[in-house]
Amino acid sequence: MKQRLKDELEIIVQRLASYYKAEEAILTGSQEYRIGTRSLKRGDLKEIAAEIQGLQDRKTELENALATGSSPNQRKAFRVVMRDL
Repeated sequence: MKQRLKDELEIIVQRLASYYKAEEAILTGSQEYRIGTRSLKRGDLKEIAAEIQGLQDRKTELENALATGSSPNQRKAFRVVMRDL
């Protein structure tokens, strides 16, 4: 299970690097440009920022799971309902 988490973490880190490059390209002014009648539009900055935030959250979950040795999807708390039968 740890190997699966490490593999997923590696993929997340690679995707984050790609999204950071895309964000940098947009911020440096190359989000959209035209040459004659042709135009090229790269990704939307809001969508890229949202995806970066989601990937960072998932990365944090995976790092915590590797540090504690628990599954990132494992339930952390339980609710108990007292009933008189």
